[in-house]
Amino acid sequence: MPGNSFENLPPATPAAPLRLVVADDNPVVRAGLTALLSGREDITVVAEAANGREACEAALRHRPDVILLDVRMPDVDGISALPYLVRLAPVMMLTYSYEPETIQEAVRLGAGGYLVHGEFGVEQLVRAVRDIGEGRPHFTPTAAGALLEQLGVRATAHIVRELPDFPTPISSQNLSQLQPGVGQSVRSRFRLSSREAEIMDLIASGMNNQQIAAACFISEKTVKNHINRIFAKLQSTSRSQAAAKWLGVA
Repeated sequence: MPGNSFENLPPATPAAPLRLVVADDNPVVRAGLTALLSGREDITVVAEAANGREACEAALRHRPDVILLDVRMPDVDGISALPYLVRLAPVMMLTYSYEPETIQEAVRLGAGGYLVHGEFGVEQLVRAVRDIGEGRPHFTPTAAGALLEQLGVRATAHIVRELPDFPTPISSQNLSQLQPGVGQSVRSRFRLSSREAEIMDLIASGMNNQQIAAACFISEKTVKNHINRIFAKLQSTSRSQAAAKWLGVA
């Protein structure tokens, strides 16, 4: 009957892609994130930034739907820029910084999510971006544990395993908690560069070279070169020996 057919309805207009600003001082990480995320039909990276100041400028210029923000950056760091950025768009922290105090402060200042490198894969990252864009929080296990701790709830391994949709590798933060005295003052004696320290954290978490390469957006050959330098600085001949020294249990 006339009037009951849907044949003449115009095709649905596809939703506009989520527009992202990616802020990280490591150009390799920025390039990797941009390549991964811009390959999705519903996501596009409109600007990159190397520090908090550039992130604010980019957010003001482009008015993105989501901002991905590192913590440790030169000039203006992510935590310092966060109160300004959250006024412009939802912010998701995407960082190697796993200290409970940093995570708690980021959420207090308005971050809608917190992802720690090494605790998520590509699909989890994409899902997190979409969640933040739609107003849903998203946290990886270490960040979730820090928030539970702040609420006075003991974040046991069992609780973390029950969180939905997150992989749950043993993280270097969990291992470090076995030794409360271990901190930057102990690790600083090894004189690792920031990249070497990141890779050493991933080694301590149990990742293999392929996983580290994926997490850091570098080649496996580059990972091997970093590990050779790390072993020399830690005076170690194996991953387990290096991890034990790094975590302060040797």
